[in-house]
Amino acid sequence: MADLRVRIGKLKLKNPVLTASGTFGYGLEYADFMDLSRIGGVFVKGTTLHPREGNDYPRMVETPSGMLNAVGLQNKGVDYFISDIYPKIKDIDTQTMVNVSGSTVEDYRACAEKINALDKIPAIELNISCPNVKHGGMAFGTNCSAASEVIRAVRKVYHKTLIVKLSPNVTDIAEIAKTAETEGADAVSLINTLLGMAIDAEHRKPVLSTITGGLSGLCIKPVALRMVYQTYKAVKIPIIGLGGISSWRDAIEFILAGATAIQIGTYNFVDPAASVKMVEGINEYLDRHGVRSIQELIGGLIV
Repeated sequence: MADLRVRIGKLKLKNPVLTASGTFGYGLEYADFMDLSRIGGVFVKGTTLHPREGNDYPRMVETPSGMLNAVGLQNKGVDYFISDIYPKIKDIDTQTMVNVSGSTVEDYRACAEKINALDKIPAIELNISCPNVKHGGMAFGTNCSAASEVIRAVRKVYHKTLIVKLSPNVTDIAEIAKTAETEGADAVSLINTLLGMAIDAEHRKPVLSTITGGLSGLCIKPVALRMVYQTYKAVKIPIIGLGGISSWRDAIEFILAGATAIQIGTYNFVDPAASVKMVEGINEYLDRHGVRSIQELIGGLIV
């Protein structure tokens, strides 16, 4: 059997298959469908300094080969996470990471500082790329100067593995990735959702309460692959690839494009056990091709 172990900064993963924030709850919700210890890790739902109610309904809609969401980072805040969620998940036999978001630099920094004190949370994913909130979120991820400011502030108070989640809604994602690397990020994850919209023709109105929302699912995979490939050529830090991954074959494609690990997002709603099946499929692929370690495939695209 091939060696599937990978490293993201100081973070050691038993395999490269992770679940994406916002699609897997806190992991506990999926425990009845799969053995969480068999995957590399879980990114829990977006967490902010203060509780958020999220956006008004409707805030989700199906699209061809995908979905739009405008949930708006609904959560009960970092203090609730620490008091009520962390005790339930801290001893799960896989790596658990927290997706951190905010409206201001100060919010990001304060939230990250609180999570830094949790022994069993080895990494955070700094979400500077969410298109579904009115303040902050994507605004930080579409401008090098703003991205630099928030990453630098968090790096000063967060001393474990810092992963920065990048927005695809930019002209040059490699430039934002290089900014993250310069400011001390240990890795980048990409891509977050693409900005899109849906219209109800009969009533001549937008379907989502926010008019626009984040597009995810199979339809965004070619864009995500291209951006992972571009970023791999631009930075030396590890990349976590996501966007439209639904099979082991998709995962292998992302790894060949330069991803050290991958995240499964929207497809968790289709098949709750998809991540475990993906680990099995990657193993079979490596055995079939005589590859002894997943490390041999990272960035191994032949061009």
